[in-house]
Amino acid sequence: MSFTSTSATPATGSALQAEVQQFYARQMHLLDNGEADAWAETFTEDGVFAANAHPEPARGRETIRTAAAKAAAQRAEEGIQVRHWLGMLDVRPQEDGSVVARSYALIVNTPLGGSPQVHLSTTCEDLLVRGEDGGWLVSNRQVKRDDLA
Repeated sequence: MSFTSTSATPATGSALQAEVQQFYARQMHLLDNGEADAWAETFTEDGVFAANAHPEPARGRETIRTAAAKAAAQRAEEGIQVRHWLGMLDVRPQEDGSVVARSYALIVNTPLGGSPQVHLSTTCEDLLVRGEDGGWLVSNRQVKRDDLA
């Protein structure tokens, strides 16, 4: 059996793939380390974080920052270390220079002294744009938990 893909990333796109992968590695490390301020800086000023588990999207970097700080404080109080594991990354450059990046994300919770447990399985679709420094910023994030309609 042969495998043929009409959507394979061309060799010229491998640098972009690696760059976006590195962006996510840095972003998830910030989030998992409770660095809400630095994590929020990876979104545009008018960025959107929407999730099917939330009644309304978080709109704007400051709202995103506040929500991340609240979640980090709650995890610290509960003694839970969270790890976000992104995989199956599909990077699609757009004509305007932005990138649509789709991935699967597993959220693993480990209570202090306990065993890791997969907490959630999700899909994540981001619209990434270049920031003033040339790095990537999330303009729009759509997270869909697999256990919710």
